This record gives sequence, structure tokens and C-alpha cells, in this order.
Amino acid sequence: MSGYFLYHSIGTFPGKNRAMSEALTRFSEVWSAEDDGQWPAALAARQTFIEHWERCIGAAPGTLTTAENVTAALFSLIGSLPPSYLKGRRILVAADCFPSLHFLLAKLAERFDFQLDTVPLRPGEAYVRDEDFMAHWDKSVGLALLTWVTSTTSHRCDVAALAQHGRQMGSLVGVDITQGVGIAPFQVSDDTSFVVSSSLKWLCGTSGAGIIHVNPRILQECEPEFRGWFSQTNPFSWGLDDFEYAPDARRFDHGTPAILASVASLPGLQFVESTGIDTLRSHNLKLVRRIIDHAQTSEWRIVSPLDDDRRGGSLMIRMGDHVDVQSIVSHLRDRKLFCDARGQIIRLSPGIVTTEADVDLLCQGIQELSA
Repeated sequence: MSGYFLYHSIGTFPGKNRAMSEALTRFSEVWSAEDDGQWPAALAARQTFIEHWERCIGAAPGTLTTAENVTAALFSLIGSLPPSYLKGRRILVAADCFPSLHFLLAKLAERFDFQLDTVPLRPGEAYVRDEDFMAHWDKSVGLALLTWVTSTTSHRCDVAALAQHGRQMGSLVGVDITQGVGIAPFQVSDDTSFVVSSSLKWLCGTSGAGIIHVNPRILQECEPEFRGWFSQTNPFSWGLDDFEYAPDARRFDHGTPAILASVASLPGLQFVESTGIDTLRSHNLKLVRRIIDHAQTSEWRIVSPLDDDRRGGSLMIRMGDHVDVQSIVSHLRDRKLFCDARGQIIRLSPGIVTTEADVDLLCQGIQELSA
């Protein structure tokens, strides 16, 4: 796996196959036992997953729960807010946000009576600048959705500065941290209203293992429309007219929770926690800087920020319009060098299994195949 540059898609770590297999085997043994211990064990495993996530981003106990993915988490959050937050106001997003979230908000705008305002890219630029986002952000914004690290350029916004501006404007501030968590340090703060993410990418988990964290400052105001028996303090309170939301993030649960994705993602979370973000980041930076050196020598157009503090763990390079990028990706795959592309942009995300030697092989391959 040393030639692996796909952490922006699915993360991996040494021994991942064995660790996941053992975790799923243990779950299978419990779930298949002819006794009554299945649900206590399954819910305990889910809670362990939640607690790892709380430590990962510094979230207080009871402020975070699971979601299938970031889109489902955002839908649940939007449907939970009192009308005063969004009705007649704007939701602000950047043009380089994750498209799935924009698709959702565009559909919800009419129903919840908000205007979706998309901050555009400057002509010829690949990511939305923080200062442009702030320039669009006034007191008419009910909610600003920040993409901490973008999937198209690995641009990392200054969440602290943007969130502080949001508080001054009286806006809710949500942050999608999917593309950066696990490779750069992130801690929730009182200026962020909610955080959504998946456990894919740098956390080396599986699909279906998303999360939502909600700031205690607004948590009690949230009454999710998407609710069910697990939204209650006691899921076994079955009085049809006696529903009452749980006092913590469990109110964002709904029906019977999925467990397998949490179980399968725990080994990745445990690896990241035991290894440490600083160690993972240091290795990644060394390899990304090596790619930058190759790119600048080859005069490739780097569309990611060159400043380490303004970039996530990936580096994106744009090839000329005459280059068959998909052919390059295919030929690199034949050489056991794995990356992908969006249009003419090749996305490169080296992680803990990637070596310096494979960085050199990959860059030499791109140079040769694009000539």
C-alpha cells in the first residue's frame, strides 16, 4: 500500500485489514450468540465510537452522536432549528463546498423560507478566499456553513476567525470537517454551533459512520423533525402521546441506530488516537512538500495553497487541457500508484503508509505520462 495517495477518499493504516476483521468478527460472535447480550454489547460499541470522536475534536460528553453521513446530519440539524434562525434569512456557503450539502440546501430553501447564497470563486481561482466569504457575511445570514478543508483544492479556511465573525453577525456557524479531521488538529469552540463529518478519509473508517456535534448553547433549542424512539432519554418510553426529547445529543438520534459502521470504523479512530495527529501530520507534510518540489520543477499548476497552515493533507495539481488525465490515473494504477482526478485536477493525498520513494515514482510517472 506504499503507493497509496487516496486519503481524501478512503484512509488506511498498517494492519487495517486485520484490525477491521477482528473487530467485525468479535461483533459477529456477540450478535450471533444465543443469549440476550446482543443489544447491550452493540450499544456499548457505538458509545465507544462516540467517545473516541468526542476526544478527537474536544467535544463535551453528550454533545455528539452518530449520523449516516454529513448530508443526513445537516438535514437533521436544519429540521431541528426554531424558525427564527432561518426564516427570511440567508444561509451562506462557498462555491467549493461539498456538492451534496449544496444540493440539500437548495431543495430545503423554499420549505424553510431561507435564501441560499453561494460565495463565488474569483475568476481564475480554484478556492473561495476567507476574506471573500466574510465580505458576503452580514447580519442577514442566519447560518454560515464552513468547509474546513475542501475536497477540490485542500484549501483550509481559518475557522476561528470566520466563526468569531459569525458570532458578531449573530449567525449560527456550522463546520464540515470531513476532509481535514485526522490529519490536522481541530477542536470545537463556543463560536461554532455545530460540526458534521464522516469517519472516512484521514480517520481511516468506513462509510455510514458519520457524526453530528451540536454546541450546548443551542442544543436545547433543537427539536429534530427526523426523530424516533432513540430520540428520547428512555427509548422504551412508548407512550404515543408522551414523547420527550433527550436532553443531550441523543435527540438527534431517531430510529434503531446502525452499529456496524461504528464497529468497523473504531480501528481507524483508535489508530489515529494512538499514533497522534502531530505524528501523522508531520509525515504527511514531508511527503506533500516533496510533491510540491517536483511540481514546481515540472511547472505543473498547483491549485492548493502553498502555505502549510492554509492547506489540509492533500495537494491538487491541474494538468493542461491537452492532457488525458484519466489515462494518467489508469497508467499509474498499473504501476501500483493510486490517485484520482476531478476533471483536469489530479488529487494527491499521501498518508502514513505512503513512502518518499513512491512520491518520487508517482511524480516521475505523471511527468512521463503527461509529456
